[in-house]
Amino acid sequence: MEKRIPDDACQYFNEAMETMTRAEIEALQLERLQATVKHCMQSPFYKKRFEEIGLKPEDIKTLADLRKIPFTTKQDLRDTYPFGIASTPLRNCVRLHSSSGTTGNPTVILHTQKDLDEWANQVARNLWMVGLRPDDVFQNSSGYGMFTGGLGFQYGAERLGMLTVPAGAGNSLRQIKFITDFGTTAIHAIPSYVTRLYEVMKENGVDPRKDTKLKVLAIGAEPHSEEQRKRIEDMMGVKAYNSFGMSEMCGPGVGFECKEQNGLHFWEDYYIVEIVDPETLEPVPDGEIGELVLTTLSREAMPLLRYRTRDLTRVLGRSCPCGRNHVRLDRMRGRSDDMIVLRGVNIFPIQIEKILMQFPELASNYLITLTTDEDNDNMTVEVELEELFTDDYSRLLDLESRIRRALKDEILLTPHIKLVPKGSLPVSEGKAVRVVDKRKVYQ
Repeated sequence: MEKRIPDDACQYFNEAMETMTRAEIEALQLERLQATVKHCMQSPFYKKRFEEIGLKPEDIKTLADLRKIPFTTKQDLRDTYPFGIASTPLRNCVRLHSSSGTTGNPTVILHTQKDLDEWANQVARNLWMVGLRPDDVFQNSSGYGMFTGGLGFQYGAERLGMLTVPAGAGNSLRQIKFITDFGTTAIHAIPSYVTRLYEVMKENGVDPRKDTKLKVLAIGAEPHSEEQRKRIEDMMGVKAYNSFGMSEMCGPGVGFECKEQNGLHFWEDYYIVEIVDPETLEPVPDGEIGELVLTTLSREAMPLLRYRTRDLTRVLGRSCPCGRNHVRLDRMRGRSDDMIVLRGVNIFPIQIEKILMQFPELASNYLITLTTDEDNDNMTVEVELEELFTDDYSRLLDLESRIRRALKDEILLTPHIKLVPKGSLPVSEGKAVRVVDKRKVYQ
């Protein structure tokens, strides 16, 4: 059994699990998969699904047999709302989290106390991996409540032994006061909010490099490009580590970058990772982009088998100079259901962000608007200027032309470009709204 908090000199939070060989990882996965499938027979949903296709738990003899199991989808969670997929009685559960349910029933995820303890361990493992220790001060700018980002990082940071500042979302002046007064060394925030925080720091004469003790940023919850991450690191003067999580798996903690920053380590003692073609649902080769599918291996209340996340990524490798052999995945390229189809061309917002972030004249906030004009679908990209030089018309025209040309090379279409003063575009408290679709729908 692992110690409550490992020795400060240890590179790993749970060395036995983090440094397993591939053979050891796969042996553990098979053992846990077989136990999970057996446990899932307590769920009315999975019991019926297995019976419908004539599959029995004892038919899962190898990891390859996982493909015999049908996929689970977000719609399945909605159709069985609220507790139809649970594999344990409600009396054994101590918490639930749910999505907003703005497009139908929310998705509800149940947790036992063991589930919460393991979740805290996952988050703590991630934070330890990037160098945080009990002497650090961790400030969490995520919302608390049904959203998992707040409580997930809160309990993980406490599990590691850090002093935690549950600041919650928004109120940038208060966030900055906490950072400077409490000696905050690490912050968890969504990428778009880090940019906003930096702007407020500049407005109030606070230099994050000189006036704070910050050393680590944990960023996630919304897709962002490598260019956006580098811009954040340059602004704040600290390393920003990419984080991946989703409430259906537990919340934050599913995947995280190590100090090498060469991909997200997905913890294979907790999950089986598959990458499939979102159309054919067949596995894709390592290195090829596909949809991430996850199977939980240690959940009591609500294990999920072959859950289609809709997130698009690829396998980068299964070893790392940091000493961990858990699979490394690329940053999320977007979601298969967020793809823009414009004039027959498939476009992801993160492709546009990647190009915009290459122009130092531009700030970080942008908005993509899709419209139908005279029966033709068009795209307008509004982006804020880093500095106001609207009086220099020739310079504006040149910048617009360069942006338009770079975007055309990336997305194969020529969008309209609209350069606007800094602060003109709306700022979201939560995930940034990057696309507004106003196109006409023809029946």
